[in-house]
Amino acid sequence: MIFGRVKPLDAILATAEKKSLHRSLGAFQLTMLGVGAIIGTGIFVLTAEAAQKAGPGMLLSFVIAGFVCAVAALCYSEMASMVPVSGSAYTYSYAVTGELMAWLVGWALVLEYAVAAGAVSVGWSGYFVGLLREYLGIALPSEIVNANALIAHIQLAFGAAPSAELSTAIAVGGYINLPACLIALLVTWLLVIGTKESAFVNSILVVIKITALTVFVVLALPVLQTDKFIPFAPLGFAGISAAAASIFFAYVGFDAVSTAAEETKNPQRNMPIGLIGSLAICTVFYILVASGVIGTVGAQPLMDATGKGIEPGNATAMAAACADVGNQAVVCSKEALAWTMRQIGWVQIGNLIGLAAGLALPSVILMMMFGQTRIFFVMSRDGLLPEVLSKVHPKYNTPHVVTIITGIFVALFAALFPVGALADISNSGTLFAFAMVAIAVMVLRKTDPNRVRPFRTPAVMIVAPVAILGCLYLFFSLSAYTLTLFAGWAAVGLLVYFLYSRHHSHVGRGIVEVHEPEAYEDLDPPVPGTR
Repeated sequence: MIFGRVKPLDAILATAEKKSLHRSLGAFQLTMLGVGAIIGTGIFVLTAEAAQKAGPGMLLSFVIAGFVCAVAALCYSEMASMVPVSGSAYTYSYAVTGELMAWLVGWALVLEYAVAAGAVSVGWSGYFVGLLREYLGIALPSEIVNANALIAHIQLAFGAAPSAELSTAIAVGGYINLPACLIALLVTWLLVIGTKESAFVNSILVVIKITALTVFVVLALPVLQTDKFIPFAPLGFAGISAAAASIFFAYVGFDAVSTAAEETKNPQRNMPIGLIGSLAICTVFYILVASGVIGTVGAQPLMDATGKGIEPGNATAMAAACADVGNQAVVCSKEALAWTMRQIGWVQIGNLIGLAAGLALPSVILMMMFGQTRIFFVMSRDGLLPEVLSKVHPKYNTPHVVTIITGIFVALFAALFPVGALADISNSGTLFAFAMVAIAVMVLRKTDPNRVRPFRTPAVMIVAPVAILGCLYLFFSLSAYTLTLFAGWAAVGLLVYFLYSRHHSHVGRGIVEVHEPEAYEDLDPPVPGTR
């Protein structure tokens, strides 16, 4: 127990009972919510990213990432059903491993949600640009649809040697991803004025996405060619591991289901159904869709002059390599599934799939940004962040201060970074949080064995360690650049904790039970949407 500062589970549950949100979500709604949260940018966009890292071997990457999520979901199910309150992994960690680890988990969740919102914004931008081109014949200039040229200029400014790759990136690249930036700001505005996303609307969006993926599978699998799967692992198992670490982003939306615990009817029964059921449905879809992409247009990665695979996060090198092949490779596409349909002769179907993604992905951004503000709110409720961050707008009754701050940063991420880099950074925070949940489950089994557990993780002393090891495996399969950024983010978090949070903590000051501000009495959050 870090520093002995542990918030008892009974106090956490008492806090929630003093001000609980309206419970209206059932098992079906939670499952649809989970499917919606999982199916999003990951499968619509990161399929190309995975292909560049692993080639056809990305099929195995999906299996690995799905397995890690499955064992993590079992741990999440026990905690979410036992502690049905807001805060997710942060709240669980506070009750088990103590305040410092809880702070780090909360800080990592901030990284997860904010950067994930940026990644989804970039993913939406790719499909939006494609829709403008296909439906209206409008081709947006490269200067405003990516920041490759800007990144190349920055690399040169910091001493990178001039090269053909940098020259090509400057020639064909852009300086800002304006559509991604604008959609992030639009969602921020919607959250500030209090626009709500109902469970009904969410279910419609889920149906649209499932229909789009089903149509893709039905049309792609019959024309699948087995020779497209050879070589299966052109970059070896290291490439498969790297792709699994990135693809993890396509699965982890299920943790958003746990943030809706306070809005769930009979959470002890319905939370596990929603978590595990949604994960199972999505796993089947992912493997079928990936097979369709590989077997129709191929998924071999682009290589550099030395015969090594180009790192997808290297925007300048990828821009140059894609320019050399005329962008005629799925790894170059920013709308992988729509592009694949067009390549095999289903142009209008490809456009419709692009339209489905364009309609559904903005709700993903909304959910991610809402999740960010909810985590901030719970941390502020515990005194670890300034109360001003939870200040509620007098007219719209929304936490406008933290929403605007979040929106600005998300817009900057979306404007300047490629989707793969953002997804990997988000994954680093998510994997850390998942590992802590698995630890919390094991510790509570020892320290509080008599607490009622409506859902018990089967073979917990096997499943939980496997979840921890799986998270560590994927974490260290991320790029060195991503791990460095995570370490820097954690260092900043520790600095904030010891300079401010430790001294203002309610638990540290002996305030065990904390009431949510009265201004939140009528706050009805949007039902989480999609990743």
